Amino acid sequence: MTRRLPHLLCAVLALVLSAAVHAGTVQVAVAANFTEPMKAIAADFEKDTGNTVLLSFGSTGKFYSQIKNGAPFDVFLSADTATPARLEKKGDTVPGSILTYATGKLVLWSAQPGVVDAQAEVLKKNDFKNIAIAAPKLAPYGAAAVQTLTHLGLLAAVQPKLVTGESIGQTFSFVSSGNAELGFVALSQVYENGRIKSGSGWIVPQELYSPLRQDAVQLGRAKDNPTAAALLDYLKSDKARAVIRSYGYGV
Repeated sequence: MTRRLPHLLCAVLALVLSAAVHAGTVQVAVAANFTEPMKAIAADFEKDTGNTVLLSFGSTGKFYSQIKNGAPFDVFLSADTATPARLEKKGDTVPGSILTYATGKLVLWSAQPGVVDAQAEVLKKNDFKNIAIAAPKLAPYGAAAVQTLTHLGLLAAVQPKLVTGESIGQTFSFVSSGNAELGFVALSQVYENGRIKSGSGWIVPQELYSPLRQDAVQLGRAKDNPTAAALLDYLKSDKARAVIRSYGYGV
């Protein structure tokens, strides 16, 4: 027994060293609306695979510019389908690696209870001081907010009261801090256990804006990084999809 113990220890050490050698790192640019789900998915991925995930959060438009200027990202989780397709067309991705990982939902939300009603009459009354949206040219959720207001025939009326964040993350900060009375944010930012967890909100009917399908892609610089490909595969797993659904997304 005592003679075999060193051999057993050596075998265990070899397995640990092998795992360390094969563990990799992936740098991921993540659209701000997907912040909380991706934190949870990345933690699960690290636990399940031993790999390391480095996350950056921001607006889709800004990430596009950073990627084109050589930012060291391996995987990009966009808030739309157009931006990954644009990168693929310009030869900046691993061909065929695009996948739709979620479909987002828009919500009109206030941090204060009773401000936003179930029919969004608050928009028609227009007696608020300001309303926040994400920059439409940078953030797909901002474009969806403009589409919603346009469909409702209210864009011109609320235009003087618009407060614009550069990303949906900053827009949420405006509203959650009370600096904006209400605003259009991602449902995932205020959703938990099947309901809006605080304040008051109106989940915008999806016929009022273009579908917020969100695509992920492996970037060209990571063509030889197996951890990048593994993370994209993991996004399709039942475990990851369960997390995504729990934040109110469609998958």
